[in-house]
Amino acid sequence: MITFLRGRLIEKNPTHIIVECNGVGYHVDISLHTYGLIPDEESVQIHTYLQIKEDSHTLYGFFDTSEREIFKLLISVNGIGASTARTMLSSLNPDEIGTAIAQEDVKKIQSVKGIGLKTAQRVIIDLKDKISKVEISENFVGIGAALQQKDEAIAALEVLGYNKKSSEKIIDTLLKTDAEMSVEQLIKQALNRL
Repeated sequence: MITFLRGRLIEKNPTHIIVECNGVGYHVDISLHTYGLIPDEESVQIHTYLQIKEDSHTLYGFFDTSEREIFKLLISVNGIGASTARTMLSSLNPDEIGTAIAQEDVKKIQSVKGIGLKTAQRVIIDLKDKISKVEISENFVGIGAALQQKDEAIAALEVLGYNKKSSEKIIDTLLKTDAEMSVEQLIKQALNRL
């Protein structure tokens, strides 16, 4: 498996780049997200994923490993091929995809051309548990932590006998004002409002 290429950038297009490594030119398919991040410098390093089929060997390139991990998760979903995953990463950045999956935002995923309602739902169902294990950016990690705090606070309030829907509304309101609140603070504040 070719995990990354480091070499001279020969050609840069919105859909692919060509990188020369020790006299060999590699054609690497990329997303628009990666295209926007690759510097116009002569020397580049690109993380890769090699897809081998009966009739072709295709090398996909990513600016960072988190985008590659999202790509690998997407192609693990039944009905999502490599070109669809690349289209998703061109329409939404890895943070947006990760957040949409974590927050079960079907409309956001469905906004990608070629993704219907059932496919969007399948992406969320298949990847909701796996997405939290992927390290994306600090922004996404913060969202993941806030979701975990929210779930723990709601579960604690349910144990105390409060209604889940009303608890969820209050917790959501509290997190909008301060996303850094601890579970303990969320519970205390929610108890004052219930």
